[in-house]
Amino acid sequence: MNALISFHNSLFGILDRHSSLILGTLARFVFAATLLMYFWRSAWTKLGDGIFGIFRPSDGAYVQIFPKAMEAVTYDSSQLGFFHWLVALAGTWAEFILPALIVLGLLTRLSAIGMIGFVFLQSATDIIGHGASDPKTLGSWFDKDAGSLILNQRAFRVFLLVVLVVKGADPLSADRALGRLQ
Repeated sequence: MNALISFHNSLFGILDRHSSLILGTLARFVFAATLLMYFWRSAWTKLGDGIFGIFRPSDGAYVQIFPKAMEAVTYDSSQLGFFHWLVALAGTWAEFILPALIVLGLLTRLSAIGMIGFVFLQSATDIIGHGASDPKTLGSWFDKDAGSLILNQRAFRVFLLVVLVVKGADPLSADRALGRLQ
């Protein structure tokens, strides 16, 4: 029995000592494999027309981010103000930049914190702005259905991002290559 306990402690002690390498690398890989294109595809829908579309969010961006405000102005985004433009622009850029930084491992912890904030704002907008409060979409924790879009799936996203905040960049990251933020 002592040999089994010793083997257990030895094996898992190695994992403990190398957890930053394992968890950071795996978290960035899972993020890239499951969420990178989700966020980028969403960001593309928010770009305006032409080469300067990165500075002029599409009407769709305003509808996604400010659904009630757009409804109030009969879906004419030109009636919205500077604040709405700034938030739509920042949200669009955040959906491109923060996921890219996480995948590259550059400013990993700060980018993951930014993405956590993004997921919370996205969830609040879905619930309050779009009225996604039906039980199937909103979901419930501690039930038999793990597929709800908001409470269940976004909890996993936030957990994945928290791992990156806590563990930081792994050895295969730009942060480590540049010798910063270790």
